Amino acid sequence: MKTIFRILLILLVLVLLALACYVGYVFLTYYRVEDNLPLEVEKTSTESDPADVGETYRLVSYNIGFGAYSDDYSFFMDGGTESRARSKEAVYENVGGAIAAAKEAEPDFLFLQEVDIDGTRSYHVDEYVYACSLLPELGQRVFAQNYDSPYLFWPLLEPHGANQAGQATFSRYDISSALRRSLPIEDGFMKLVDLDRCYSVSRVPLENGRELVLYNFHLSAYTSDGTIAEEQLKMLFADMSAEYAAGNYAIAGGDFNKDILGNSSEIFGVSGEAYTWAQPIPPELVPEGLTIVAPFDEADPVASCRNADRPYGPDNYLVTVDGFIVSGNVTVVDAQVIDTAFRWSDHNPVYMDFVLN
Repeated sequence: MKTIFRILLILLVLVLLALACYVGYVFLTYYRVEDNLPLEVEKTSTESDPADVGETYRLVSYNIGFGAYSDDYSFFMDGGTESRARSKEAVYENVGGAIAAAKEAEPDFLFLQEVDIDGTRSYHVDEYVYACSLLPELGQRVFAQNYDSPYLFWPLLEPHGANQAGQATFSRYDISSALRRSLPIEDGFMKLVDLDRCYSVSRVPLENGRELVLYNFHLSAYTSDGTIAEEQLKMLFADMSAEYAAGNYAIAGGDFNKDILGNSSEIFGVSGEAYTWAQPIPPELVPEGLTIVAPFDEADPVASCRNADRPYGPDNYLVTVDGFIVSGNVTVVDAQVIDTAFRWSDHNPVYMDFVLN
């Protein structure tokens, strides 16, 4: 009996020691990507007329969900069961389908979020390189790494693993320079859940001597109470306001992880009270001179995101979290959700047609 007890005690000590070593590894290897980091602008084509005022342009934004979220996929951090894409082939199929849907909208500018460049969860497919190969017509490209996570050994049977991902910006028009800005995140253990966050800043010179400044963002979702996304918005707003005050045109697009319609539960008929990440943005948070643009068709409302706690179906929580922000010298002509029925991602792409005044 004493021998059995001693063996069990040794096993317990070994398990606790292994757990302590793993926790130490996660904290010691955690780091944030540098703030104010200049980004490389890949130029595969320079044969285009410069952008200018008075013309109508289209910006498409699409969170492609690291190539995992087919319409029957559920994610463990949303209450579902899966932690990785189902196969390398599934990654190529989902990313390829998402890019095809975005291309069909004929964008002048394309923002992608959750683009893996090397990830356990996406079978180490470089989704940015693959997307570039599918978008020859958008010859100016910028990639901003959002995070580089340590190996997350959860769920135990199929760990989420180590992943590098970020935001990709594509343009028909010349991008003169680009920058990565680090967003505020939560401290302590929660930083390991939400990882790093950033937005990219891409500058498009105009014929009138000013600049169109494009912001590609993906705000926090997995936080303790959702307020950190408000701090992130304040930083983004301040940056955009400064550009507007300088006479430039500021446009942001991406995943707010906030209910930008303000009443998605009412519109789409499924309560979202349990989802702290999908709260409305307080109107007083938006400074004068900037406007949040929510893509919406009142006659035929389509959500931009589904909660992935289960395969897509009538009981899914639906919300519009993807949209845009524009400065006061930009006129919005139209903004809509493109209905893909969540075939290739837990998001639908959204677009905005705009004119620089």
